[in-house]
Amino acid sequence: MNLIYVHTHDSGRYMQPYGIGTDNPNFMRLARESFMFHQAHCTAPTCSCSRVGMLSGMAPHSSGMFGLAHRGFHMDDYHKHLSHYLHDHGYYTVLSGVQHEAKDDSVLGYDERFTKRAPSSRERDLASLAYALDFLRSGRNGDKPFFLAFGMHSTHLVYEENHDIEEDFVLPPPPIVNTPETRHDFSNYLTSLRTADELLGALLDEVDALGLRENTVVIYTTDHGVSFPEMKCTLTDAGTGIALFIRHPQIGRGASDAMVSHVDVFPTICDMLNLPHPDWLQGKSLLPLMKGETDKIHDYVFSEVTYHAAYEPQRGVRSNRMKYIRLFDEDTHKPLVNIGDHEAKDVYLTSKLPRLPRKREFLFDLVADPMERINLVDVPEYREEYEELSRVLHQWMVDTHDPLLNGPIPMEPGQIANKTSAISPFEPCYDCDGNQVD
Repeated sequence: MNLIYVHTHDSGRYMQPYGIGTDNPNFMRLARESFMFHQAHCTAPTCSCSRVGMLSGMAPHSSGMFGLAHRGFHMDDYHKHLSHYLHDHGYYTVLSGVQHEAKDDSVLGYDERFTKRAPSSRERDLASLAYALDFLRSGRNGDKPFFLAFGMHSTHLVYEENHDIEEDFVLPPPPIVNTPETRHDFSNYLTSLRTADELLGALLDEVDALGLRENTVVIYTTDHGVSFPEMKCTLTDAGTGIALFIRHPQIGRGASDAMVSHVDVFPTICDMLNLPHPDWLQGKSLLPLMKGETDKIHDYVFSEVTYHAAYEPQRGVRSNRMKYIRLFDEDTHKPLVNIGDHEAKDVYLTSKLPRLPRKREFLFDLVADPMERINLVDVPEYREEYEELSRVLHQWMVDTHDPLLNGPIPMEPGQIANKTSAISPFEPCYDCDGNQVD
């Protein structure tokens, strides 16, 4: 059985299959042919950590991945990456397009890599698609089954400029105020999403044209929430909620509201490809859900942030009904630098609220307050839920050897971050000794 893994940047569940008012025919096509997960969550709502969480099957802190790869953060052992694992088990492995797990993609263990940049995200993704299609047509894998990772950059800032979406009829995501600026910003995101949809369609067409559908699993996912304020780099569902479709030729269409995590994808792949589970995996296979053997595999799923542009240590746990988040830094002000620079951020920063200190702990009732706006951590009626989830989170940190339990997590030599007081990620970065880095 072959495996194709398709992923897009910073798009969460903001696409047509999850009810967003836009035209994504190829995402809809794949969703209709796949098993779809309505309550899938990433391990971390930041680029490198979320991808490593899925492609290692571990919480990011368990793999040593505490920040962004292009800023020097890394896994402790890249042989625990899915590409190495599949290569070692007889797969021909190909990377075409974006990866964000390593600064040097040669450590990832792919037999072939195409990760060239271009003047625009669209041009970059078109070149990556051309390489992926060439590989599929070439037969370079010989007699081996193949693993193709196709990563698209289009929905990452900076977005394509909208030219034809009627912005008066666009509604930004719920955490975002509705203004002409934010409607324009979200229209640009939707324009970029259409590019991703177009390229996905071309890839699926080629799989069908080459007669590969019946022996190829296609997994599509996103890394975390959209790069808007109160979404990406937050542990609310707007940050951790992801799209996840799995097209398996012997299972077909289906859907589940079971709460699942990116750490479940690696063990699922092992089961679909009849491979043993390596001993480092922390998730559970999704196959029992896909086969209708159960309607639940987790009581809790977990997520985290340590570094993004700047240090913002926090951990969270989610049940079907409740969410608990704990901040671990003494300074509870939101590092505004961890929000990408664009028009929605400019509007957001006209308010005083983002600059006020936050509570150290948050408890949300996801049934009555799905937008996670009412902090119940001090409400007596929710004391039982608070005690349960705070205990569960602490025990998970102990079980997964989270170094945050022992105090702040410092950077290592070669790693850089912005100061937490910065506003833009394009402001100066500093190394572990406090030296400014160009």
